[in-house]
Amino acid sequence: MESPSMFDDIISRAAARPAVALERATSRNAWRLLIVGLVVVDALLINLASSLSYFIRFQAGLPFFQASQPDLWFYQQLVVFGVTPSWLIIFALVGMYRRGNLLGGTREYDLVLRGTAFGLLPLVFLSFLVPEFVIARGWLVLAWVLSLVFLGIGRFAMRRVAYAARRAGYFLSPAVIVGANQEGRFLAEQFLNSGTSGFQLVGFVDEKVPAGTVLFHNLPALGSADHLDKIIKKYGVREIVLATSAISSRDRMLEIFKRYANSGEVNLRLSSGLYEIITTGLKVEEFGYVPLVNVQKVRLTGLDQVFKLALDYLITIPGLIVISPLLLLVALAVRLDSPGPVLHRRRVMGLNGTQFDAFKFRTMHINGDEILNRHPELKAELARQHKLKDDPRITRIGKFLRKYSLDELPQLFNVLRAEMSLVGPRMIAPAELAQYNQWGINLLTVRPGLTGLWQVSGRSDVGYDERVRLDMFYVRNWTIWQDLAILFQTPSAVFKGRGAY
Repeated sequence: MESPSMFDDIISRAAARPAVALERATSRNAWRLLIVGLVVVDALLINLASSLSYFIRFQAGLPFFQASQPDLWFYQQLVVFGVTPSWLIIFALVGMYRRGNLLGGTREYDLVLRGTAFGLLPLVFLSFLVPEFVIARGWLVLAWVLSLVFLGIGRFAMRRVAYAARRAGYFLSPAVIVGANQEGRFLAEQFLNSGTSGFQLVGFVDEKVPAGTVLFHNLPALGSADHLDKIIKKYGVREIVLATSAISSRDRMLEIFKRYANSGEVNLRLSSGLYEIITTGLKVEEFGYVPLVNVQKVRLTGLDQVFKLALDYLITIPGLIVISPLLLLVALAVRLDSPGPVLHRRRVMGLNGTQFDAFKFRTMHINGDEILNRHPELKAELARQHKLKDDPRITRIGKFLRKYSLDELPQLFNVLRAEMSLVGPRMIAPAELAQYNQWGINLLTVRPGLTGLWQVSGRSDVGYDERVRLDMFYVRNWTIWQDLAILFQTPSAVFKGRGAY
């Protein structure tokens, strides 16, 4: 006769199976609804772009278009029964409705560009092959450009809806991390902090930790890799993330790979084993038929880089024009307050380890080293924290400039020179890089910022370790929206003067 505990375990597992099945069915239905919604929105936006293109080309009376008034009905029928169905088929073929391409990264927008470009080809070929088929080239170009813009906006809007639904528990895949070592914990922290990963972590799988042990962020140890089949069934796991540095042997890794790489129930994903020192993208390329992992040199590429540069220049150029009288006034005040140059050049680390001079209004006496040598206790504190709350080297005007960050305004010229960005990690001196330990290489994958998370989180009141953590969080989780949010918060942080010294 089975013991009560065994009987209860059997009952609980039996009850869990329908719950898991229901959860999976709900998840599948949610994804189907999202994809159907994308198809409908894409179709509507294609028709909207085509109609607006017809108005601009034939009815707006723009001088650079030859006057003509073709049959509106012809273009309407062409779009409804020709362009829209063919484009939707092409979109499906390039992967715009494939689950793996949705709700993450910029790949989805790249596919929109490809899909609309490929969508032009049937119309172009048809106009060449059938002389009777005549469409205005101006309308065709306008329809493509507007479709590209509208579809991109539509995808962005649908993402916001899906992300809101994800926060409510939809579009999530139960996931386990195989490996509870440092890499596994780093991965878990990133997934938990990211609102767009789509992973719903249920726990760790680790041979060295007893099942039931509560680990990082209250995530439990679920058992060893030998119990993965049972764990998958019990929790409805869809994603297995393998922290490769936690696997004791290559044979063990191959065993897990053989069991789940081709499984129809779960997706097996392998961490690079270098999570703590790599923030840039990884790409697998073949050389002599040997697959090798290629590490990108910078964190931001493609559209991300374009967006960030556009934000920098669109704000910096007009900003410098507006504040130029203030810059002259501050320069005059610095010159009159104490002898020495108006600007101070600080040697700092830039993108990919290059060094450059960051410009600041001088806020210290020119004999600062001599002054500091009179205070050995402050000199020791400076070596530890790289900041002094009561620094005897600072001039009278310098205290005011630092309190409101006015001393950093000349760094806008560093932004123009593409040495800095408006938003980014805190700039550091070459000697300071060693304190970032393994994270130092990550810091150099983006340009340092005039402001950043450290600025809006308390400035110098934030401890050094916390500054490092904030910098790494920014680098790993960069979005253009995060930059905009930080820029909006910066004036408030500056005017409060908290942590400024």
